[in-house]
Amino acid sequence: MSNTVVRTERAERRQVAALPWRRGPDGIEILLVTSRETRRWVTPKGGRMPGKTDAEAAAIEALEEAGVHGEVAAHPIGVFRYLKVLKRRAARWCVVAVYPLEVYILQGAWKEQAERERVWMSQEQAAACVSEPDLAEIIRRFAPEPS
Repeated sequence: MSNTVVRTERAERRQVAALPWRRGPDGIEILLVTSRETRRWVTPKGGRMPGKTDAEAAAIEALEEAGVHGEVAAHPIGVFRYLKVLKRRAARWCVVAVYPLEVYILQGAWKEQAERERVWMSQEQAAACVSEPDLAEIIRRFAPEPS
């Protein structure tokens, strides 16, 4: 019998994220929210949802976490990885597909407002505020269709 230790790694978790945006007086603005546990600036994101497309799931996350409605793109503009660290569970790698969502309605009250802050900022500010370099690059590269 061997004393070899076999290390098994859990598969990466797949998630979806919305990139809420609007046209502001000085150009494109991005809406970021704080995460619930670490209070980092993030895009609204969560798990994939049975019976929903990934784009629809991203729009639902944006509504719940940021209180925004709008038009979500059918296809992601990029993918990033991050290590999800929770207080009471082991860390796990997540792969996140990002879907732009043009914001038409900003609710004054929303589901997670007691748990999160939300702030509109320029693309460059948003890219500088997020911790994941690949997400920062997705934000910097984002260029919506001209209206």
